[in-house]
Amino acid sequence: MPIKASAAAEIRQWIAALRGTDDVQREAAIARLAVIGARAVDALLRAYSSATDVDLRIAILRVLESSGDPRTIAVARQAIADGGDVAVAAATALRGLLDSTHGPSATDALDLLVATVLDPSAERGLRLAAFDALRTMPEGVRARIAEALKTDPDPQMKARTLDSSRIAAGADALWHDALEGRLPAKAEALREAAQTRAPTAAFTALQKMIDAVRTREGSVPAARRAEWRAVRGALHQTLALRNSRVAVYDLRESVEDSRGPLPSTFLAALHVVGDESCLEPLAAAYVRARTDARQQAQLAAAFHAIARREHITRRHAVSKRIAARWPDAVAALMARA
Repeated sequence: MPIKASAAAEIRQWIAALRGTDDVQREAAIARLAVIGARAVDALLRAYSSATDVDLRIAILRVLESSGDPRTIAVARQAIADGGDVAVAAATALRGLLDSTHGPSATDALDLLVATVLDPSAERGLRLAAFDALRTMPEGVRARIAEALKTDPDPQMKARTLDSSRIAAGADALWHDALEGRLPAKAEALREAAQTRAPTAAFTALQKMIDAVRTREGSVPAARRAEWRAVRGALHQTLALRNSRVAVYDLRESVEDSRGPLPSTFLAALHVVGDESCLEPLAAAYVRARTDARQQAQLAAAFHAIARREHITRRHAVSKRIAARWPDAVAALMARA
C-alpha cells in the first residue's frame, strides 16, 4: 500500500531531524520513526545507503532495531563487515530481531551475532557488542558460545564469557526485584539491566518502576539525583519508542518541577507521547528558561510537536489560559505551532 503524501512528508521531516546536532530533536526523531514503524523502513534504508555521516547511520540503525524489519539483517551484515562504531550499532540493532515472530529472520540474526562473537579477526568492541546483544538468549545458547570461546586468543573475550552466566543471572534477579519495587543501591546497575529488558516489559510494570525511581531520586543526596533521573529518562524513552502514554503524568510533573534543563530523554519522550496537559507546564518552563536560548528552543519544539499532534489552536482553552498568564510566551510558542 502506498504511503500517503502527508505521511511521507512526516517521515522525511523526521529523517532530516536525525541529521541534526540537537540531541533532543534526534532522540525524538528516533522515537517517532520507531512508532511509525514499517511505513518508514523504505525511506530509512534509502537514507542509510546514501549517508556518509557515522552518527546518521547509527541513528538509523537504532530506529531499525525497534522496527523488527527483516531487511535490517542485510544492512547490519554490511555494517559489521565495514567495522567501527557503525558495526557496533549494527550488532545492537540485531537484538531487536532475536524474538521476531518471523522464524527465518530470528535465525539469521542469531547466526550473524554468533558468527561475529566467534570471529577472532573482528574488533574487540564489536565482538563484545554482539555478545551483549545475546544476553537475553537462553542459557543453552550462551553456554555453547562460552564453550567455543574457551580457546579464544583474546583474554578479555574469555573473561567476559566466563562471567556471563553470573552477570546475566544477577541482572535478571535485579530486574525482577526492581519490577516489584525493590530498587538496587546503584542507579547504573538498574539502567544497564533495563537496556535489554525494558523494551519487552509490560507497560504497567514500567509505569510502577518510574514511580519507584522517582521516589528514590527524591530521597538520595542531591549529588546522586541525576543518576536516578537518567534511569527515569531511559524508561520514558522506552515507553515513547513503544508509543505508550501510561507515564505521561510523570513527564508533565517533571516539567512542572524543573528548575533547570531537563534531560534530552524527557523532552524527546514529550515530543512523541506528550498530551494537552503538558502544554501549560512547558509554557511555564519556557518562561523560566528565558536566559537559556537552547533550552527554550527545545521546550518550544516539544510544545509545537504536541500542539500540532493534538490540533491545538489559539482558540483552544489551553491556549487562552497560557495567553492569560504568559502573553509573550504564547505568541512565540503558538507561532511555531
